[in-house]
Amino acid sequence: MLKRVACAVSGGVDSAVAALLLKKKKCFSVTGVFMRNWDVADEAGHCSADKDAADAAYVCSHLGIPFVELNFVKEYWNDVFSQLIDGYEKGFTPNPDVLCNKYIKFGRFFKAVTEHLDADYLATGHYARSSAGPFLENLVSNEVKLLQSVDQTKDQTLFLSQISQDALQRTMFPIGGLHKSMVKAIAVDAGMETVVRKKESTGICFIGKREFHEFIEQYIEPRPGKFVDLETGEVVGEHKGVQYWTIGQRTHIGGKRIAYFVAGRDATTQTIAVVKGTNHPALFSDSLLTEPMHWIRHPVPGLRPGHSVQCQFRFQHTHPLIDCSVSPNSDSSLSVHLSRPIRALTRGQYAVLYKGIECLGSAVIRQVGPSLFEMNSSKRDHLHRVL
Repeated sequence: MLKRVACAVSGGVDSAVAALLLKKKKCFSVTGVFMRNWDVADEAGHCSADKDAADAAYVCSHLGIPFVELNFVKEYWNDVFSQLIDGYEKGFTPNPDVLCNKYIKFGRFFKAVTEHLDADYLATGHYARSSAGPFLENLVSNEVKLLQSVDQTKDQTLFLSQISQDALQRTMFPIGGLHKSMVKAIAVDAGMETVVRKKESTGICFIGKREFHEFIEQYIEPRPGKFVDLETGEVVGEHKGVQYWTIGQRTHIGGKRIAYFVAGRDATTQTIAVVKGTNHPALFSDSLLTEPMHWIRHPVPGLRPGHSVQCQFRFQHTHPLIDCSVSPNSDSSLSVHLSRPIRALTRGQYAVLYKGIECLGSAVIRQVGPSLFEMNSSKRDHLHRVL
């Protein structure tokens, strides 16, 4: 009997080729499943989810596989979007892609396709690999590793870093061993030029073409505050709320000859500390404290109180891995010390750990350590006076 695979189809080229490769295996019964998470139209009255669903249906029709649409709008609002808004209000910078994969795609969606659609496996178009192989052909144990994709420029393991071991054991990543150029070539050869020409989605999916400030204002009431120069204490401008800004972002304060960048935020006073220049030392830190860690398999061997282990770190998926040492705390959080300072470490983002090509898991950044500016004893008090 053919194993049943539910392939998540988004209307894009990656999931289309994933479905195609599954069908070509001839040992799977493949169904394309579109996941609708957002149904609010933009200011022009357009809902991008409708176009994506139509494109996904076209792909399935072209491949000759069944198409199913599942609605998770309510669940996405409760599990992802509400956390996102709460984080912005508190002056954090959450990662909606990690949250969506954790709670929706590999949570509620995974449960729906395996329990209600009776799928044996889930497949996605993520650029990631599994130690069990692209089609789980090497699944021989109860522990599966999440591995970086062959195409390092497209690797999406950061976004998958909160996946459960149960879901990983039943998930296929058919394109994880391919470069993007090859994925596009396969789609063209299969007559799917339409999805190849489709512009790739970037940024937060539900914002669409709108400016972030314009979008977020619909959900969080503006709370005016001051931009304050971290070094001088001078008020250099005004803003509409900390929810619009993240660490390291350029502010575009009018009338200033030198560009200011966000170095700190206080959601209580709505004060934003800013510094001159994109490489100001106040923007660089080499340590952080996390919330309790999610390990995809198990903690790094040798990790125990009073001892640190070496691994690699990133908090943005386009950043190269950086060596670090991690040590556990009594509340299951981790203290992370980086081999060199990096720019714009931000509370609310995810600290993702790696050992070689394996993604070990992740945790929310609770607190960022002192910046290079703060570590200069003569300047240490400035940040606390401003915020």
